Amino acid sequence: MIINKLFDTAIVGGGVAGCSLLFTLARYTDINNIILFEKYDEVSQLNSNPKANSQTLHVGDIESNYTLDKAKKVKDSSFMIKNYIENFNEIDSVGFRSDKMLLAVGDKEIEELKTRYSEFKELYPYLELWDEEFLATFEPKLLENRKEPIMAMGARGQITTIDYKKLSESFVQQALDTNKNIQMRYNEEVTKITREEDGYYKITSDTTNFRAKSIVVNAGAYSLLFAQDMGYGEEYATLPIGGSFFFTKEKLLNSKVYTMQNPKLPFAAIHADPDCTQNWNTRFGPTAFALPKLERYHSLHIKDLIHALNIDIDVTKVYMNLFKDSTIRRYIFKNMIEEIPLVGKEVFIKDAQKVIPSLKVSDLKFAEGYGGMRPQIIDKKRQELLLGEAKISEEGIIFNMTPSPGATSSLAIAMQDTKAICNHLSKSFDLVKHQREIQMLEKNAPSAIDTIQNAV
Repeated sequence: MIINKLFDTAIVGGGVAGCSLLFTLARYTDINNIILFEKYDEVSQLNSNPKANSQTLHVGDIESNYTLDKAKKVKDSSFMIKNYIENFNEIDSVGFRSDKMLLAVGDKEIEELKTRYSEFKELYPYLELWDEEFLATFEPKLLENRKEPIMAMGARGQITTIDYKKLSESFVQQALDTNKNIQMRYNEEVTKITREEDGYYKITSDTTNFRAKSIVVNAGAYSLLFAQDMGYGEEYATLPIGGSFFFTKEKLLNSKVYTMQNPKLPFAAIHADPDCTQNWNTRFGPTAFALPKLERYHSLHIKDLIHALNIDIDVTKVYMNLFKDSTIRRYIFKNMIEEIPLVGKEVFIKDAQKVIPSLKVSDLKFAEGYGGMRPQIIDKKRQELLLGEAKISEEGIIFNMTPSPGATSSLAIAMQDTKAICNHLSKSFDLVKHQREIQMLEKNAPSAIDTIQNAV
């Protein structure tokens, strides 16, 4: 088999993470030869598809499962997406402005919300506290049949909703508009990556071979499989978590409405989102449950699943610790029941009524074909579930495993990986141009992301 042309960088995976890296490499570096592999016929067919996520730009302002420290990092990352959408004229095609809020129900949650508001107001000056009188006019459905007191912390006119598939397509087009040699290999699945004696990498696909001086693997759950095939990341395993949604039969809310997090639960609390693929009808969810698949709605290779689960005594202890907690145990079983036809809505309605008390079972329908997989990473050494992005970086090759909010962080992760690739290839990264167009820094002041990456 003939080995084709040598590329400076190869990207495996055409989701928003891979496409944002393609854009960053093409526009802000002097790297000239880039190839991207996507095993499906177009970009963002899996988790970056708007049907597979909540279409949210996670800024950290209304997500109550974020600490203040995490919110600071998420804000820097998310504002890069916001800046791209504004600077590259993608408002109302890729990103959409609307209102959003974090809803507190009951006296205890209201006190927690007020405390959170006082802590987060400095970081997000646009935040407002909304009482029942305001909400009765602003989002009247929140008050219908409501018995408990409520309050919300909200923001108006922000970029809240992103079609991450269209964002990926925009990234690709911007990259192709440069004068770089870029090859997009659709319908081509990478099956093996090996390092050769000269330090370069051989990429075997289902059709032919390629060579690259550097590689970044952004292939969701498969990133860890590629790493482990090369002898890296044996200390990690994957817990595949699936999520589903329910639609209302008409538009009931104009705003994104998030609810307060139960601190014992490792997954985000239920929220209601106007859906950009369904004429802005309200979508509730997601549910969260373990599912023996690596890709939702696609065929499963049992061998890959067994490899990803990487079950041993350490992984088993993580599972046992999760089930020991009665709150988590009930949550897992409840979410499993919510997947059962006819019965699921009857269980899910109680969560949805926290947002809209007057909602009836007949108002909901299961969002068939919606939902995705989030590969949660287990650290076997620490025997714990990692609830964030994981990365394995070796000489000239990077493996990214990015659960939510990976899409929100995609440009920040791309910048980090671009700097690493440039360092490996002795190439240049145009930081000034990137700051002007993406980071939007005032007076060229270093961002938190730059500070972190420069330290690295």
